[in-house]
This record gives sequence, structure tokens and C-alpha cells, in this order.
Amino acid sequence: MAVNPADSAVFGTLFGSDAMRAVFDDSAFFRRMLEVEAALARVQGRLGLIPAAAADAISAAADRAVLDNAALAASVRRVGYPVIAVVRALSDAAGADAGRWTHWGATTQDIMDTAQALQIRAGLALLRADLLATARALAALADAHRDTVMAGRTHLQHALPVTFGLKCAVWLEPLANHLTRLEQLRPRVERVQFGGAAGTLASLGGDGLAVMEGLAAELGLAAPPLPWHVSRDGVAEAVSWLGLLCGSLSKLATDVILLAQTEVAEVSEPHEAGRGGSSTMPQKRNPIASEYILAAARGVQALVPLMQGAMAQDHERATGPWQAEMLALPQAFVLAHGALRQARALAEGLVVDAARMRRNLAATGGLIMAEAVMMRLAPHLGRAQAHDVVHHACDVALHDAIPLADALAREPAVTARLDAAAIARLTDPASYLGSTAAFIDRALATVPAG
Repeated sequence: MAVNPADSAVFGTLFGSDAMRAVFDDSAFFRRMLEVEAALARVQGRLGLIPAAAADAISAAADRAVLDNAALAASVRRVGYPVIAVVRALSDAAGADAGRWTHWGATTQDIMDTAQALQIRAGLALLRADLLATARALAALADAHRDTVMAGRTHLQHALPVTFGLKCAVWLEPLANHLTRLEQLRPRVERVQFGGAAGTLASLGGDGLAVMEGLAAELGLAAPPLPWHVSRDGVAEAVSWLGLLCGSLSKLATDVILLAQTEVAEVSEPHEAGRGGSSTMPQKRNPIASEYILAAARGVQALVPLMQGAMAQDHERATGPWQAEMLALPQAFVLAHGALRQARALAEGLVVDAARMRRNLAATGGLIMAEAVMMRLAPHLGRAQAHDVVHHACDVALHDAIPLADALAREPAVTARLDAAAIARLTDPASYLGSTAAFIDRALATVPAG
């Protein structure tokens, strides 16, 4: 049984993705460590720091090294880290002559941090693909519904008319921002780690920088200005970005849940037989995707402080904070990808009921247009007096259960300046959308082409 549902063979389909779990599982991590050791040997072989034949043998052995989980576990229990067991397996596979040149000048954290950087790169690539697809799906919804008028709500009450296209644009624009943030943060986190025992590379003499830069090039990672053994801003930023992403996905999920309520029923999640069902109420179609977005997002956001707290690392190698990162980083990636996959399914399959939106918009008998009438009267009466006049008309409409237009027709201050046709125009929700179309266009322009 999995301790965390995101790792469960049963619940994992809701809380994460198989693709992201494959990036961060034990086997993938150890293979990444072998990849780093092999790349290090190739670079040092080219530089003449180890024999070229040994470098070739170590590089080839990385593909066939046998990693025994029991041996790894025993080594971790004894040493605290898996690197010694991984290096031993690689050395055995390379043969005695070549094996003695493995891990030359490196330290445990060099290999583990660089392996993690490779995992993060793969994880961010998965996230970027689904984030871009989600943004494009929301852009399509925004464009398709740019003229679908609905009630805008503040404090859960009708406020002013908006369009569903604008609501989709509001969901979209932060996701486009996150794509930009992602491209900006990648060079700060997809970095090689190579500093030796205490961040000086003293064991390599004057060749340390050449090895670090060569290793970065070999693995397709950035070469940092200096080792980041105890400078953890990059990995903390990556998980903080996941928290921001999940916050924006939570906004989308919250709105969908509210719009899908029976009494509102303006949108619904994509449906298939049995999805969101109840064990006792056959009619139920619960907003399952949105619910799991919110649950996963809370999980990710709870892990952000752990990563940021782990930045307080002591001297040249930390006593605890570094180890704490492994409790947070893989789970944050898995949960965030699970939330994003649910959000993508929502964006690509959301069912929109424009007719219900129109009916709900009309439910208050035109009260939603009170500001429009007030602003039309304000140049003649002053804003404060216009507010009072329209407020009184709203009270009458509510008390007498009549449309706002009829209540306005009873107000002398209104009829002295507006005839019936003008009142009718002012109480038409489609006439009071302001810069909605322009805002939608501006949001659509933020979505990257590729």
C-alpha cells in the first residue's frame, strides 16, 4: 500500500500521472546518477584526467550496470546516501582497471544534485506540454464565447454582465504568465552540480572549471558560476513555481465547481458514464476533476514552505535541510502534473450552457444593469444623486417584484431624461460590456505559438 495516494496504483490516476512518476521514481533516479557518472568519465577522458580507455569503459558500463535494490537499500541505511552503491555497481561493470577511475574528483551531492537536475528538466518538459495545451484550449473557449453574455459575480452575487469568453480569458492569462516564468526559471534550475568535497574542486587542481563546464555541455545543462551545494534557490524556485501554477489551476477549478452547482448549471465537466457518480444517488455528476485539482494544489502548496525552509543550509554542506528536499520535490512535481492533467481535460471538454447563462442573467429582472443606468444619469444628476435614484428604483423593483425597467419608469428624475426606448437599451446586458472584447484579444495574444 502506498503511503501517499499520488504513488498508489489505485489513487495515483487521480492525484498524479504515470509519466511524472516515471521521471522521479527510484529506478529513474539511479539511472540518472549513472548517466552523470558516465558523462563525467567521458569529459575527464577527453581532458586527459583519466585514461581514455577507462572513460570509454565506464561510459559503456553505465548502460549495463546492475543496480540491486537490496544492496542499494543496505548502503543507504549504512551510509545515508546511494552514491557509494551506485559507483560500486558501475565500477564492477566497467572492470577493475577502468572501475578505479569512476567518480573521479566528485562528491556524493554532485552526482545526486545533477541527477535531480536532469529529472527536473524532464518534469518541467512534461508540465510545459500540458500547460501549453491547457492554455490553448482555454484560448479557444475564450474566442468561441467572446459574445456569450452571462452574469458576472462579486461576493457570489450578480454584479455586472460579462461574457463567458472573458471568464475563460481570466483563467488563461495567468497560465500564459506561468509559461513565461517557466522559461525564465529553467536556466536557474537545470544546472550541473560539480564542486567536489567542499565546493572548491581542489582534487582536480587547475582543471576543475573545465570539467564542470564540460560536464554541463555533455548533459545539456547550464554551467553555474560556482557550485550550488548550499545555494538552493533554484530548486526552491522550481517548487514555488509549481505552487503558483496550482494556485491558478485552483481558481479555474473553483469557478467550475460554482458554475456547475445545480442552481447555476452554466457549465459542467466533461462527462462519461459513471464519472462523478454517487454510490446512492443515481442522478449525481460531481465535479471530480475540479475537486482533485483543489486537493492536489493544496498538497503542492503545503510543500512549498518545506522547500523554502530547506534553503537555510549550514556552511559548505548541510546537516538536514538538503535531505528534506527529497521529501518535497518529487511529490510536488507528481501532484502538480496530476492537477494540470485534470485542468487540461476540463479546458478541452468543458460543457457550456449558454441558454442557462441567459436565463440566469435575466433572473433579477434587469437589476444587473443598475450601474449602467446610474452612469448614464450621472452627468445630469451627479454620481451620488444618480446612485440614490437608481438605488431607490432597485428597492422598488425588489419590493414589487417588477423588472428594473418598470421601476425606473416610475422615477421622475429618470423619465425627465430617458424615454422608454433609452431605458430599454440601458437595461440590455449586451449593451454594457465595456472593453471585454479588447481584453479577450489581449489575453489570446499572450499564448505562445510553440
